[in-house]
Amino acid sequence: MEYLTFKLDDDKFAVDVQKTREIVDLRDVTKVPQSPEFMLGVINLRGSVVPVIDLRLKFGIQKAESTLATSIVVMDVLVDEETIIVGCVVDSVEEVMELDSSQIEPAPRIGARLNTDFIKGMGKQGDQFLIILDIDRVFSSNELLLVQDVVEAS
Repeated sequence: MEYLTFKLDDDKFAVDVQKTREIVDLRDVTKVPQSPEFMLGVINLRGSVVPVIDLRLKFGIQKAESTLATSIVVMDVLVDEETIIVGCVVDSVEEVMELDSSQIEPAPRIGARLNTDFIKGMGKQGDQFLIILDIDRVFSSNELLLVQDVVEAS
């Protein structure tokens, strides 16, 4: 399988390249009132309203200043049998890489109170681990329904 890899802080993450629509430079985001902190707002992407999520904030990583490498990865996220287009702000996009099943270990079970259902597995790249995300499970259904409501209201 092919994965798009990106960085958040010092950690490397990956998503199935088939879930990725495109990568765009960071741009001005229109804030939406009363949205969760991790939802930065919406952008206009060729005439479509696309909600933008800060993955750092979603994962509880401290917010950082944007750099020239900061990008928005536009992805298809499946919610209740419907695809929603979501932009995710990442520190930098790294590469598209292939991993076969022998290079992927199951997601760690860290205890009952910590939800790791959104982690498909841990990939190995040399001596570094890569957190492979199940982007459809990163957000709860309620969070994505809120995102969808914001898009429809925009």
